[in-house]
Order: sequence, then structure tokens, then C-alpha cells
Amino acid sequence: MISAQAWADAQRLWNFQLMHQDPQPCDVAVGLGSHDLGVADTTAALFHKGLAPLIVFTGATSPTTRSEMPRGEAEHYRERAIELGVPASAILVEPRARNTGQNIIFTRDLLNSQGMEVKSVLLVSKPYEERRASATVRKLWPDVDVVSASTPVSFTEYVDSIHDARLVIDMLVGAQQRLMIYPREGFMVAVDVPEDVIAAYERLCVEGFTSRLVRAR
Repeated sequence: MISAQAWADAQRLWNFQLMHQDPQPCDVAVGLGSHDLGVADTTAALFHKGLAPLIVFTGATSPTTRSEMPRGEAEHYRERAIELGVPASAILVEPRARNTGQNIIFTRDLLNSQGMEVKSVLLVSKPYEERRASATVRKLWPDVDVVSASTPVSFTEYVDSIHDARLVIDMLVGAQQRLMIYPREGFMVAVDVPEDVIAAYERLCVEGFTSRLVRAR
């Protein structure tokens, strides 16, 4: 049973993670691999709107996706985008990345190896990863402009689509923790976190939503 306070705290983290940026035309759209095929759907939709001429899907597998995406997150995303009408020639796959930092570094290196000059990236992630993913790009790929995008969905709608409220809140808490500790480890730029968001995060940790936390160094 998830308490009303936990729901309210999770909503606060959700709201903070969203960047609320309007999608803009960019040189490439990068879809960050995860358990959520909605990232592929949204990336395909942005492609069809003419906001990027090329897509890179990046991601290997994780304990969360190994059974559902045995060929790798990026490959399953590619297949989904093709089903949605994106030409295979407009998609590159980066199949090795196992975390957000690797998503960015390996994608950057892949595009460099293709001789592409990239000045702007349309970064597509899960909604609750927008802010963390953007901060990672600004640290690891600082010479590009980044525009964040995700499926336009409410917190409640997203939980209903995943069918596992505890998993979503666990992942929200994990994303928030990384946003706070990774800057000092050199993985992303520092982001100011409001006190009410920190308090919500701490209450959720006390409530036991900790399965996606990492051990701070």
C-alpha cells in the first residue's frame, strides 16, 4: 500500500525532473534505452514531425530489461520505430551502453566515427529522466546544444502504463539520487535542487523506495 504522502512526494519528484522544453529541430534525435518503449514511440513521432533527420537509439540491457528486450534496448527501439514508419536508413544503433553516461559517450563517438558534425541533440528519455539526462549531456558532450523531450504524459498516466507503481517510484527516487550525487563524481553538471524536492526524496527513502539507489562513493 502506497501512502498519500508517498504519492504526493513522487509527484513532486516527477514535476522537478521534467524540463518543460518545447521540442526544436536538431541535428540528431537520441533515444535513451530503458524498459519503456514509449521512448521509441516519442522519438519516432518527433522524427515524423521533421525535428531530426537521424535517430540514434542507445542501450544494451539491464536487469530490468533483459527478459523483455533480449536483443538489447536499442535494437528493440529500432524495431519499434521501423514499425511506426521510420526508415531503417534513418536509424543508427548504439548497442553497448549500460548507463546514461555511456549512452552519451558512446553515441557521441558513434556519430564522430560517421563523420557527422553534431551541434544540437534532441534528447528523448523517460519523463522522469529528463533533467538528469540533460545534465549528463552538458557534462560529457558540452559542445552541443541539448533539447530534452519525453512522452507528454502525467505521472498517474505513466504509472498506469507501466502497471507497477512501486517500480516507477523506485526509479524516480533513483533518478533523483543520481542527480544529487553524480555531479561530484564528474558524471554530470551540478543542478540546483529545491529543498522541498530534497525533503520529498528523503521521505520516500525512509518509506523504502530504495531499490534503484546506488552506493555513494
